[in-house]
Amino acid sequence: MSRVVAERQDVIATLAEVFREHGYDGASLSLITEKTGLGKGSLYHFFPRGKEEMAEAVLADIASWFQTHIFDRLNGDDRPAAAVDDMFAAVDGYFRQGRRLCLMGVIAASGAHDRFSVELNRYFVEWRAALAAALGRRGIAEGDRQALAEEVIGGIQGALILARSLDDPEAFGRVLARLRTRCQPSPN
Repeated sequence: MSRVVAERQDVIATLAEVFREHGYDGASLSLITEKTGLGKGSLYHFFPRGKEEMAEAVLADIASWFQTHIFDRLNGDDRPAAAVDDMFAAVDGYFRQGRRLCLMGVIAASGAHDRFSVELNRYFVEWRAALAAALGRRGIAEGDRQALAEEVIGGIQGALILARSLDDPEAFGRVLARLRTRCQPSPN
């Protein structure tokens, strides 16, 4: 039996989990209808262009969450140490302490990368720039902050895969702790 959903936004979180668990290519319309509890007619009502529009909506929702909870904080806080620490806490919470894959990373590593390259590029570029700016305000040397931002974001993405592959979510927390330490300015 199909369920009633009042607004498009009501189904975004479920769609995100379907794409996160099965990838874009593995998320068939029949799987999406099963997991969301919506019939095909309801799905096409909310997403007339089908699965691609569903994925675009999910990616936009994720990008909006990161903009609000991470990028804006990194860019605007006059206490960069707190902003960087808050980023690690927010990332830990968002990825459920290593129990949830990054959908941006899942799609970036899949055959659907080219289809969503603009969204993926924007997400990672904004994160790298915001983190590098906060690291600069925190006292990290200009020549090191961009590379450190890349190391941190790459480390977070890799830690998610490692935690999932080892079935050890605590590995994610251990990597985050080491990355957080790397973001401390070295004493002069």
